[in-house]
Amino acid sequence: MEFIIIIISVVLVNNYVLVRFLGLCPFLGVSKKMDTAVGMGAAVIFVTTIASAVCWLIHFLVLAPTEYNLLYQISRIFISNVTPADFNLVPLLRILMYILAIAVFVQFVEMFVKKNSKALYDALGIFLPLITTNCVVLGVVVLNSQMFWANGGEGAPGNLSFLKSVVQGFGGGASFTLALILMSGIRERLALAPVPKPLQGMPIAFISTALMALAFGGFAGFASE
Repeated sequence: MEFIIIIISVVLVNNYVLVRFLGLCPFLGVSKKMDTAVGMGAAVIFVTTIASAVCWLIHFLVLAPTEYNLLYQISRIFISNVTPADFNLVPLLRILMYILAIAVFVQFVEMFVKKNSKALYDALGIFLPLITTNCVVLGVVVLNSQMFWANGGEGAPGNLSFLKSVVQGFGGGASFTLALILMSGIRERLALAPVPKPLQGMPIAFISTALMALAFGGFAGFASE
């Protein structure tokens, strides 16, 4: 039940695109056609899910000043008076380590798509490698680490367990995909509609996004515990 609440909360109540307003650049750039939207969404779901798992381990085993910190465990072999607090690398290296981990998975996805679907690779264009800097992906893993830190303090992983972190990562990718698919369906219909010339293109896309954001505001408090 907890996992279902997390999915509903992330996908509907706190949608990363329509509520948190993250990832708007690829959202508007790739939402012109349904097939490219589905392809981009699948790539983002894969990256956010795997990155959430790996970044949770990086945070817990390398960055956070816990008893399980690998640097602390190695150092105590040689230095007797070290404490876990001496190895709090969260403020210094968190963003850098997360971006490096995300970049690795994006490269894997890019090579896979290029090899198996050249048409999709060409359709996604520059937005595929830009998943590395997609605010949705980075926002998911940073939010996971903030929840880990706030709930767990210095000695434990807190309420956001490894599985919850992975589920929340999957939900973050799914929230981006849902918004992307809805927007692509709207824009495909708008291409056939008699839109006034001053509103054609990006203006009507921004208006549609604003209306979708207002609609998603109706889910506020829906999955609160």
